[in-house]
Amino acid sequence: MKNNNFSSTFSAKIDASEAIKKISQVPEWWGITFAGHSEKQHDKFTVKMSGDSFFEMTVEELVPGKKVVWLVTDCNMPWFADKKEWANTRLIFDLVENNGITELTFTHEGLTPDVECYNDCESGWTHWIKTSLFSYFTTGKGVFRAPTR
Repeated sequence: MKNNNFSSTFSAKIDASEAIKKISQVPEWWGITFAGHSEKQHDKFTVKMSGDSFFEMTVEELVPGKKVVWLVTDCNMPWFADKKEWANTRLIFDLVENNGITELTFTHEGLTPDVECYNDCESGWTHWIKTSLFSYFTTGKGVFRAPTR
């Protein structure tokens, strides 16, 4: 069976343990309003975008130097018919380090082409992962952009 979940991969010269720490520093690469904690398993945090949109998450799994999984426990995406479309989806960061180069594969489990937000969310995640998080890994600074909504 083909996996239709959105996925994005890049490699960077960074230790996998340091990469996990940087992923957990959400405001540094996602550039949003952030409340809570995201460094340890079972931590809870909220990401607020523009207007009354938000995403509440729990660090569901944390394997140092290998993997981080965030479960979206609640959300409000007012610009879509299903405002809760991301609820119960997972944001998965898988890391493999080889000779000082870490390959990160990000998967948004549940973000598939058959959901309303796929096209908008695909371009958003491509920016936040391949541009901003990559930049944060390599330069220490994320690359933020103005909200499109």
